[in-house]
Amino acid sequence: MCGRNSLFIDQANLEARFDAEVVADGGYTPRYNIAPGEDLYIITNEASDEIDAYHWGLIPFWADEPEEGIINARSETAGEKRVFERAWESRPCLVLSSGFYEWKSSNGGSKQPYRIYREDDPAFAMAGLWDVWEGDDERISCVTILTTEPNDLMNSIHDRMPVVLPKDAESDWLAADPDTRKELCQPYPKDDLDAYEISTRVNNPGNDDPQVIEPLDHEQSGLGEFSS
Repeated sequence: MCGRNSLFIDQANLEARFDAEVVADGGYTPRYNIAPGEDLYIITNEASDEIDAYHWGLIPFWADEPEEGIINARSETAGEKRVFERAWESRPCLVLSSGFYEWKSSNGGSKQPYRIYREDDPAFAMAGLWDVWEGDDERISCVTILTTEPNDLMNSIHDRMPVVLPKDAESDWLAADPDTRKELCQPYPKDDLDAYEISTRVNNPGNDDPQVIEPLDHEQSGLGEFSS
């Protein structure tokens, strides 16, 4: 799954990286610890030149009242689920990230958080689906992050990972038909993802500062060090 995100590249570089302009209400604020229920910065297929902020958690369209929503969707079955059906059919988006976080369980002990990031790219895109929940007097634009099987790096940390898109597949994700997009929902195929242990400060969403991404003294980096 993907239960925590970050995006802290400066705005000028963010806009240059995705050839898009920030249009979010309130502008852009770098974030080191974005939790479910907060806003993610995304680019939708309907406005590929705009970076907007959507509620993290896709709210079922049949819900009577707004709720936190579903933060992740399994890419293998999203098209078959009623809650994601219309989003899967026609509402893909890019969820922008400087790195996401995952927790590794070991022998029933406390969970160790890791930061997963792209070595060569200060911002990258994960595959998402967006929708709009409409109430009597309220509209909430919302988003979920698609997940897939882990690649070699993630396999020793967690049994799922977000669909991280190669840079050259980002435009395809937004423009493609559902069948083609499903083919893009693969474990990240390149070797430029890396991971290292961070402190449990990330566990508290109130900790949203550069200290969150500092490695522990015994930093682990690269696939070899995660292999048993």
